[in-house]
Amino acid sequence: MDLFTDSNYQVELEKELSLKKQYLDVVIIRRTVGKPLTEFPVGLDNLTEHNLLTYKSLREPLDDWAIEELIGHYSNYRKLVSPSLDELLPANQFQLYAISTRYPRQLLSKLLRFQELQPGVFELTWGTRLLRLIVLSQVSLEENNAFWLLFSGQEQGFVYGDQHYHWHQPSERAVLNQLYELYQREGVVMPYTMEDFERDFTREHLYLLPPEERLTGLPPETIFKRFSPEERLKGLTLETILKQFPPEVIEAYLSRLKKNDQSNS
Repeated sequence: MDLFTDSNYQVELEKELSLKKQYLDVVIIRRTVGKPLTEFPVGLDNLTEHNLLTYKSLREPLDDWAIEELIGHYSNYRKLVSPSLDELLPANQFQLYAISTRYPRQLLSKLLRFQELQPGVFELTWGTRLLRLIVLSQVSLEENNAFWLLFSGQEQGFVYGDQHYHWHQPSERAVLNQLYELYQREGVVMPYTMEDFERDFTREHLYLLPPEERLTGLPPETIFKRFSPEERLKGLTLETILKQFPPEVIEAYLSRLKKNDQSNS
């Protein structure tokens, strides 16, 4: 622009802003198929068509920059899913959620407008937007919060979540191995060792593996000890069984049977 000619400012027009990939943590989109959800963890009771979530874990601060990023993602996402830039989807079809394991004390100390709706759930006013803040370390020990409590960063919450959350896809529970290790590295006191956890996890989910994988590493003699002789031979033909012995052994056995029969007659 002419106004800035020969000044200490550089002007760039129509600047490309997508040179660096930007990732939104989670998007939850309402579908027209599937079972309607009847129960929600606290804070998600107002889900709408498009729900954008940012998540900060045990050692990540949820600060004002994280909120600015979330709103920036919302602006880009809304343009992306709308029919056109001149026909944006209504703002009420979008909800924004900031989810944090820790209580974001510094963030809330800067805000004048927020209210606690229930333990661990806050409503924030950020400019013209309302956001839900869910603090996982503060939600109540209730069964519908079991999923949140797994990520609470606390021993009691993790144990409660592990005992009460009902996995829709049991194989997904493997993520708890990583979560358990993370908590141990971060110094969170856990109720038992990693070895105990892995043993219990394996025992509970062994049925998910096909039979050949369950038996991997076990020698045949260990497996056969669990079965009676009759069970071991079940399904085998006489010919198959006899092939396992050299002829002289079979002949000696038959000769011994013949002598026993003669002595008993």
